[in-house]
Amino acid sequence: MNIQWRVPFGDLQRSHQALQAELLAAASRVIESGWYILGTEVSAFEREFAALCGVDHCIGVASGAEALYLALVAAGIESGDEVITVANACMYDVAAILQAGAQPVLVDVDPVTQNIDPAALAAAITPRTRAVIPVHLFGRLAAMPAIMAIAEQHGLIVIEDAAQAHGAWCLDNAGQPRMAGQWGHLAAFSFYPSKNLGALGDGGAVVTNDAFMAERLRRLRMYGWERKYYTTESGGRNSRLDELQAALLRVKLTRLAAANAARRERAGWYAAALTDLPLGLPADEPGHVYHLYVITLPDRATRDRLREHLLAHGIGCDIHYPVPTHLQPAYANLGYRAGSLPVTEELAGRILSLPMYPELSADEVALVAKTIRMGLV
Repeated sequence: MNIQWRVPFGDLQRSHQALQAELLAAASRVIESGWYILGTEVSAFEREFAALCGVDHCIGVASGAEALYLALVAAGIESGDEVITVANACMYDVAAILQAGAQPVLVDVDPVTQNIDPAALAAAITPRTRAVIPVHLFGRLAAMPAIMAIAEQHGLIVIEDAAQAHGAWCLDNAGQPRMAGQWGHLAAFSFYPSKNLGALGDGGAVVTNDAFMAERLRRLRMYGWERKYYTTESGGRNSRLDELQAALLRVKLTRLAAANAARRERAGWYAAALTDLPLGLPADEPGHVYHLYVITLPDRATRDRLREHLLAHGIGCDIHYPVPTHLQPAYANLGYRAGSLPVTEELAGRILSLPMYPELSADEVALVAKTIRMGLV
């Protein structure tokens, strides 16, 4: 589809223009150092990102998918174990669970938050359940106080999928804010370029307060080595955040709070412009960082018509995600069928993601909203 974009869905060039000199300086610093794997830049970034998340340890790895897999292995998840997660966050969590040798158990989501439904989680626990992966979808934390209470009651390990939640938070039972990554036993982050904190390539990290699991992760990300050429951990692989990406991420990390504030501001612009239309808008919560701005239409036909209308008028949009994991051909052997997760399946036919990034202008948001209004007439 050859489209002349009036408002692109994403614009990474725009986001990097203001940082170009600093990014080039960071890259030059790495090149001149002569050290490119697991050096001072990775160590510094790990300290800085751990501080942002309010945890003791950060272990840089090759990608968000690797972060999920290595977190499962570090937590001791193995063959025969069940791990509960959701089906509306693409297939990354299920793929990681299967790679770790465990059995994914998929449960439905809350129709409003689109995050894991705590009641469905509690109902799915069996004697084989070892862990739960709540996904903080679209930049909004899952219902972590309820999830942690359920996990504690049943002795489950909690691994947060925080790939879309850098800098996000929600309140604990005492009314205090706790960051993404600060709730579970471990949390997996992605630094894919389009994330709120994105590298200029692939990258990821696992954060934790557990010193034992942190040391396991440091071995697992490099073949299971305790020291060079001496392997003490099975399940290890080559999964290292490199020095160049760490240096670039350090530049962008200093802007994360401002970038998230800008996303929240743009979410407010959308809400003001769209509030009277027959569609559902994301909740306005203080800790929501709006990795994506996802609206909900009355039905699939209306969603599909609006999507085509927006694209035809040069407005970027997408669906996150169009086919739930349990209905993907590759995972048919998990035993789920259409109708197994009714809320997840219904939402997949009604959601639409609008442009959302810190550099989006007020005029662009107004144009998106005007085009939506035209398309719903």
